[in-house]
Amino acid sequence: EVQLVESGGGLVQAGGSLRLSCAASGFTFDDYAIGWFRQAPGTEREGVSFISSSDYSTYYADSVKGRFTISSDNAKNTVYLQMNSLKPEDTAVYYCAAKWGTIVVNHEYDYWGQGTQVTVSS
Repeated sequence: EVQLVESGGGLVQAGGSLRLSCAASGFTFDDYAIGWFRQAPGTEREGVSFISSSDYSTYYADSVKGRFTISSDNAKNTVYLQMNSLKPEDTAVYYCAAKWGTIVVNHEYDYWGQGTQVTVSS
């Protein structure tokens, strides 16, 4: 059974940091790309950052470039999203998702986690 479990969300003041984790199981992690998405109330889900577990190539949305860092620990089947200099507009539910193969910057991911809430206060 494929599982993606997010953790690390919470409440933080603007300018603060959080590190999200996405623990994966049930598939060959090294063959998959992992993406972090977020969705704020009343908005569409947007792709935030992506990483390929095979070659560690990455992608960042312009809105988070320079503030967020995605990384992968293949030994632990876990992907991290380090979020620094957080802004109130980063408030959302953050989801991780997985797809076989290389990164695609869209929503065509096969497996999704349940999400973790990130709230940034001003």
